[in-house]
Amino acid sequence: MEHPKILLIEDDEDIREGVRILLESENYRVAEAGNGRDGLKLLDQDTDLVILDVMLPGISGLRTCEEIRKTSFVPILFLTAKAQESDRLIGLMVGGDDYLPKPFSYAELLGRVKALLRRYRIYQGKEGQEQTEGRRLELAGIEIEEEFHEVLVRGRQVELSEIEYQILLLMMKHPGKIFSAQNLYESVWQEPYFYSCNSTVMVHIRRLRVKIERNPQAPELIKTVWGKGYRFEGYGK
Repeated sequence: MEHPKILLIEDDEDIREGVRILLESENYRVAEAGNGRDGLKLLDQDTDLVILDVMLPGISGLRTCEEIRKTSFVPILFLTAKAQESDRLIGLMVGGDDYLPKPFSYAELLGRVKALLRRYRIYQGKEGQEQTEGRRLELAGIEIEEEFHEVLVRGRQVELSEIEYQILLLMMKHPGKIFSAQNLYESVWQEPYFYSCNSTVMVHIRRLRVKIERNPQAPELIKTVWGKGYRFEGYGK
């Protein structure tokens, strides 16, 4: 099996070298860029993960993320010196999947990388997974073909990120069940939940609603149950 390929976009040469050495010691293939424009040129179909600094010369990491999302749903892990909650939310809103503030430990970085890669490669069918051939889930105008990870919303195919897909699949398999932010985070991200993770879940729910709801401001399918969490309404139209 071919080793995962990671695109590292970071303008600090010392950080870039340290992260590259760490990743290569784990047998990952690494492509490097010191700015967003060069990084976009290196992005290809073999890329399994992008590690992206927010503060870059030229186009910012946020803008680079937006450009990546025009053509790819590859997971994006932001690295940044900005650790405020508002900065984290902005990164997630433009399409990031996770966020690691500087300074970070190599152990923490490696843990995030492995978690993102594991989910994405299973999502892409690059690693073994439970047999799902022929399994089709239909509910409330949404159809999910699990074998190919295809989603149709009222007959129209929509493109979801890996995390958006996993959230929708989990909730559709349990219509009417209230999922707390902790339930969703630990089930989908498969990492320990902390209070700050609530905002991460909220942003991904918001992005998912934009893609599947007739009116994301008045959702009919993924309802907020105030003080408790979120629920998929199986009878929604």
